[in-house]
Amino acid sequence: MKNNNLKNIRWMLVLYDAAVFVLAAILMFALYEGNDKLSYVGSIQQSILAFVCVFGSRLIGNVYGQIWRYGGIQCYIRLLCTEAIAFLVYMGFELLLPIEKITFPRMLCLSCLNLLGALSLRMAYRYAYKCGNQETLAGRFLSWILYTVSGVEAANNKESQKIKIAIIGAGRVGVSFAEELLNNEEAAYIPRCFIDNDVDKVGREIQGIPVWSENKATFRKLSELEVQEIVFAIPSMDVEKKKTLYEYYKNAGYKLKVYDYPIVYAAGGKRHLREFDTEDLLFRKPLAVADERTNDYYKNKVVLITGGGGSIGSELCRQLAKMSPKKIVILDIYENGAYDVQQKLKIAYGSALNLQIEICSITHKKALGKVFEKHHPQIVINAAAHKHVPLMEHNCVEAIYNNVFGTRNLVELCEKYEAERFMMVSTDKAVNPTNVMGATKRMCEMIVQSASTHGKVKYSATRFGNVLGSAGSVIPLFRRQIANGGPVTVTDKRIIRYFMTIPEASQLVLQSGAMAKNGELFVLDMGKAVKIYDLAENMIRLSGVHGVQIIETGLRPGEKLYEELLVKTEELDKTENSMIFIERDTALSEEEISRRLALLQDACDTGDDDMAREALRKAVPTFRKPEEVNREADLKEKVEEKGNYKLKKSGYKIAAL
Repeated sequence: MKNNNLKNIRWMLVLYDAAVFVLAAILMFALYEGNDKLSYVGSIQQSILAFVCVFGSRLIGNVYGQIWRYGGIQCYIRLLCTEAIAFLVYMGFELLLPIEKITFPRMLCLSCLNLLGALSLRMAYRYAYKCGNQETLAGRFLSWILYTVSGVEAANNKESQKIKIAIIGAGRVGVSFAEELLNNEEAAYIPRCFIDNDVDKVGREIQGIPVWSENKATFRKLSELEVQEIVFAIPSMDVEKKKTLYEYYKNAGYKLKVYDYPIVYAAGGKRHLREFDTEDLLFRKPLAVADERTNDYYKNKVVLITGGGGSIGSELCRQLAKMSPKKIVILDIYENGAYDVQQKLKIAYGSALNLQIEICSITHKKALGKVFEKHHPQIVINAAAHKHVPLMEHNCVEAIYNNVFGTRNLVELCEKYEAERFMMVSTDKAVNPTNVMGATKRMCEMIVQSASTHGKVKYSATRFGNVLGSAGSVIPLFRRQIANGGPVTVTDKRIIRYFMTIPEASQLVLQSGAMAKNGELFVLDMGKAVKIYDLAENMIRLSGVHGVQIIETGLRPGEKLYEELLVKTEELDKTENSMIFIERDTALSEEEISRRLALLQDACDTGDDDMAREALRKAVPTFRKPEEVNREADLKEKVEEKGNYKLKKSGYKIAAL
């Protein structure tokens, strides 16, 4: 260790510090006599003793092993601490050794003067490194001094090869990003300014970088500094504000990026510079629904996640990994998705996370039973399902087998192996369903609610809308179509949907397990519905691509114009989370559920999708044909439009809700 420390010492800096010390000693012992005038020998004795204490302390404290051109507050604190120790040692030896004595003030002045010189030397070095350049006379002088004295080339001499950026946000995230760039010679970017509206920061400097306000004059200043890209570094920024700034700088011709957590959060939670996603601009700020109680609930628990390799399932695994569970069991029929999640979590957590992978279908009860017997899960989260609406319309039997009977298998095994909690992932398409996928998920909800009335396990279901970034999401499709020059396809101009992020959906599922008592159906307040046509228009506009057309292709099989989140809006209970509600419905008896499942089983045994669909309509009374629902929605819209027309004609203004 000592040899390594000696090898890493910057001896040139030691020589410069020695010169500073000699100068300080001359000032204190030769030029300033004081009341305790020392002889020539006494001055030499005091100087040698002080020198040995100071430089011995610095060497032991590895002061000369620091790279001072990148030195932060830690480096300077280390120097101050070693100087304090050196002074105490110096004072002790001065009292014990038989040498000429000096007063305490004189001793302190020598130490302080030497410390001041050492600090000044390092600050001047850092200033020359950061401010030296070939563009100005002062910059060239600083660059020459730096290279002559230390042989180090000024950082700004390489700026011509770097991308110059302005950072929106002079807060903790923005400043840490700037520091990261400044301290990395190989960084491809160099920050030239911050943009922030905080009156306490505007007009000042952070790390030598000016802070400017958001105004039109900024364009001129950005041009003067040759700024090429704008980086958003405010994770908490309001979506509308972000959209305004995005359009403002995009129209000015700047390339825009984000220094923030990505939409699909990485397992390790690390920040990185990424391209601007349209999801950042089109939707509200993600809701933080997880809390400490949620974390405590899953701590030291064995959790089984079916469909753990899918969009929602994999995020559930990532969220759970942060909560210190005893074991996470990922069950999926597709090994590729499960493998990807496993590798990412291994990289992030290593051996600290007990992670098991089981390849199995939830329809295969015997194989599923072996998984339960092997792991004895305390909490089971069912995120396995066939969810593509048009595909399930033509594969009704398979949808029933997987979604309905798969859920039944899990419920029965939870009871057999005495699990504590079963949580089911549901969808807004289960509300007054018009398609096979939605009807099967509604049947699953009824199975779970019925089981809560007679089983020993605690049951709950969580219902949410469309998930951004998930497999089959409309946004990736629109993005690909825009990149190809169009056209962008929407099924119907009138269609509306609710959206949420994958982390939101996953956190909601996990929080439901912590707060549920038994039999609840949790629903998230997802805010305003989004018109898919408006979504397409916004994505085209924000992409900056011109001439892309939007065409209607007609409603897909089983698709309805709008989605609902609640069956009976009047029957809602609040929870401690203002964004989460509970819908209560009358649970069916065990006998009735068994009768309906037998009806579905008989129909599926025929292998006929049409017979299976008709049986599903009998099992789920709210399952209606999409033509009927869409016709009613269209009629309702026309009535409302007619009513608004009459009001306008009468002189009334129609307020936007």
